[in-house]
Amino acid sequence: MTRTGPAVYLALNGALLMLAGLFVGAAIPAVPYPRLMLAAHSAGFTASGLLSMVAGLLLNSSLCKLPPRAASVVIWGHVALWPLSLSEVAAAFWGTTQALRIAGAEAGATGGAPWQETIVIICHAVPAIALMAAWVFLVWGVWDVVRRDRTLSSERVG
Repeated sequence: MTRTGPAVYLALNGALLMLAGLFVGAAIPAVPYPRLMLAAHSAGFTASGLLSMVAGLLLNSSLCKLPPRAASVVIWGHVALWPLSLSEVAAAFWGTTQALRIAGAEAGATGGAPWQETIVIICHAVPAIALMAAWVFLVWGVWDVVRRDRTLSSERVG
């Protein structure tokens, strides 16, 4: 994988999430629980798209250095945002409340069938763990650059 490979994948993922978010935003009035669809639009797709693009920019800059396997975890952690975001769209149709309690309460949702609640919870929990791992690696990569920069600075002074 080239140096720009991970950044390109993350930028494309982010751009596609943003595009999907625009379509989801246009569909807000057409669902039974528009406040849940608004959450899918704003947090599920739009914020996720930006998050993916920021990760891509970090990986393609001198601010973050990661080995290829760690970069792969970052990519897959951000690709996992798709089931999370799509489950929020499903929640807007089903009226599920367990994964998004506050948004569900604001939407007046009464809860979905147990299988619907389970799908939405799993589609939130698994990507959340993957995304946490991705951002642990990104923080580690940035910290590594900071540490190296400090070492180089102290060697120049000493």
